[in-house]
Amino acid sequence: MRRINAVFCALGDGAKGNVRAGGTQNIVKAMEELGVKRLICQTTLGVGNSWQNLNFFWKYIMFGFLLKKAFQDHIMQEKYVTESNLDYTLVRPSAFTDEPATANFHIGFNTKIKNLRLKIPRADVANFMLEQLDTEKFIGKIVNIST
Repeated sequence: MRRINAVFCALGDGAKGNVRAGGTQNIVKAMEELGVKRLICQTTLGVGNSWQNLNFFWKYIMFGFLLKKAFQDHIMQEKYVTESNLDYTLVRPSAFTDEPATANFHIGFNTKIKNLRLKIPRADVANFMLEQLDTEKFIGKIVNIST
């Protein structure tokens, strides 16, 4: 029988806001039942203390109006993960682009960082998440990433 060592979660459903939290809750429950400890989960920049990293457009137009349900879904998603007994890493990327990977982005920045582009190539997010399999640096942590 093959042993599962980690689970990646990158659920999305656009602006609807009804898949991420419920899906993640099911993933967490299954992992706990099966004894799988390592979860690398992608949420979004803006949740929790990273709200301060957003500009007016993202705070009040995108997450305050257009993507309000999706943003609330991410908040609940993070709650289910942080309240679990898993060895999690929550990855909070800024807005995705289809640009090629650059490996040139800010990692784990605080709320005082200025002049963020608030965009990041999907490929960089995927690479960062994969790298978490080979390190314990961000276990039990929430990591903001953006260019």
